Amino acid sequence: MAEIKLAAEVRTEFGKGAARRTRRANLVPAVVYGHGAEAVHITLPAHELQLALRTANVLIGLEIDGKDALVIPKAVQRNPLKGDIEHVDLLTVKRGEKVNVEIAVHVEGDLAPGGNLLEYVQNTLLVEAEATHIPESVTVSVAGLDAGDSILAKDIPLPKGSVLAGDEDAVVLQVVAAQAEEPTAETAEEEGAEA
Repeated sequence: MAEIKLAAEVRTEFGKGAARRTRRANLVPAVVYGHGAEAVHITLPAHELQLALRTANVLIGLEIDGKDALVIPKAVQRNPLKGDIEHVDLLTVKRGEKVNVEIAVHVEGDLAPGGNLLEYVQNTLLVEAEATHIPESVTVSVAGLDAGDSILAKDIPLPKGSVLAGDEDAVVLQVVAAQAEEPTAETAEEEGAEA
């Protein structure tokens, strides 16, 4: 995964009013923490950050007051109406360090014939990977699975360098039989009247 470089400025103002002024200036308030160091409050350019966060678990190289920091997003708060980023928590990482992250689960293949439905019990999988080699997603084949079949976390092949960090017996995907709608009392009466 490529590293995205962003220029950051240290924040000295705090509170709702300061955060609003920051956002009006097309900047996003953020906090960088980790490795036992004191948290650093910064601002990041909103548009560049929005583009960077399109990639899940993106690796971001920050320049803060002449010092370089390597971070990954830990929590992103968005405006519920506009979708704009309101605040970001960033976790400091080091090259070669292992981190726990959630990666997306994608499926390929067709289920067995018969109108079965695939249910995502979990959309993501918790894995441990090197901070500079975090996989974006994992793909699982559901070809030929029938009603009652399920795929556990331990059954999913992980990319090289990644290991499962969550419960290995957790159900990630399951196949359920399509259920016909039960007739309501009104439809049963209508069908009886027609006969």
